[in-house]
Amino acid sequence: MNLRQVFVSLLMFGVAGLLLFMYLQAWIEGQHTASEEKLQQQITNQDFTFSPPGTQRQVVQNGHVPPGLSRQEMAILGSRHWRGKADPFGAVAVSLVSRLSDQQKISEPPLSQFREVYLPPALRPLNKTLVKGDEWKDVGSTQEKRRSFLYEFCKKYNSRKKLRTHLVHMVSRIYVEDRHKVLYCEVPKAGCSNWKRVLMVLNGLATSARNISHDDVHYGKHLRKLDSYDLKGIYARLNTYTKTIFVRDPLERLVSAFRDKFEHPNSYYHPVFGKAIIKKYRHNADEEALKTGSGVKFKEFIQYLLDSHRPVGMDIHWEQVSKLCYPCLINYDFIGKFETLEEDANYFLQLVGAPAELKFPKFKDRHSSDERTSAEVVRQYLKELSKEERQLTYDFYYLDYLMFNYTSPIV
Repeated sequence: MNLRQVFVSLLMFGVAGLLLFMYLQAWIEGQHTASEEKLQQQITNQDFTFSPPGTQRQVVQNGHVPPGLSRQEMAILGSRHWRGKADPFGAVAVSLVSRLSDQQKISEPPLSQFREVYLPPALRPLNKTLVKGDEWKDVGSTQEKRRSFLYEFCKKYNSRKKLRTHLVHMVSRIYVEDRHKVLYCEVPKAGCSNWKRVLMVLNGLATSARNISHDDVHYGKHLRKLDSYDLKGIYARLNTYTKTIFVRDPLERLVSAFRDKFEHPNSYYHPVFGKAIIKKYRHNADEEALKTGSGVKFKEFIQYLLDSHRPVGMDIHWEQVSKLCYPCLINYDFIGKFETLEEDANYFLQLVGAPAELKFPKFKDRHSSDERTSAEVVRQYLKELSKEERQLTYDFYYLDYLMFNYTSPIV
């Protein structure tokens, strides 16, 4: 066999191998597409009836789909009554995962096929049997108004917009306290440090909130988050535990976060966020600022916040509450506010049957000598911004302002 024949043989072998590869690739893609179509058909046909794991599903009787809603959305809306609770995403997740083949369970994230959710939450009554005395009457009335306002807002908002998310991501900020069946969604700069102290006491991990250090609260990993449970565990807790969220005026929360992270020494926020912010937004920055990331100005911080091409990502301390806790997808039973933190928190502790001696801590977690971030403090910081920057900052938190009925600032 001469050199020419060897070359032709190798060329033909290579072409044959390429054709075989293309055939196999097409076959695999066809299998994957068929699998996706099968799963989509399961989602479409699934009635999503709301039953606890291990119990027989009921069948939705009415198959009629009103105009404007898909069968999938209508199925979810029609599955509202398991013990008066309504968190269908847990049941949806468990049902979908149970129907996947073993191969799909191994090769794909459990919820990778279920991204679109339409879930206006049901408003269920608070159990007030453990509340003692008439002193909480006004607090209870305020609570009902907040819950009703959020419920009506979410009905209106969700009717026009489908929300895309994953169940596990949706619950990733929620802390679990199993003894008193509490779920707390952490909103930084809205009393979260002391709330986690309270959860540790409720869980028997400490006898007093005052004895728990800042590092133990945030780095001790004593409390479990809801996303650490399997889907059935997430589902069960969402439907049986008392879910609470504590919020704060968005711009007060923003300024509080800036003061905490950038006006005090910080071994994380200065090198990670500060250096990137100074490098991009400060003209003629000196070498020391570029090296340490210290001394970020509020205007520079706002430029970073509003930049669609941020040099470093978002952070939970200034992320919108609507993206931290998903209040229109998770029907929170209790909505506390930082502005009335002490009375709201102590009322909530009565609702869940906490020990009578446990009261919400009054002390400030860090920088106790600093003036608290108030509306007046916020006004001073906003003076550093142009009118357009002030408006854009408000627009950034617009949904949080609407959702929790905060008065819009004069910008």
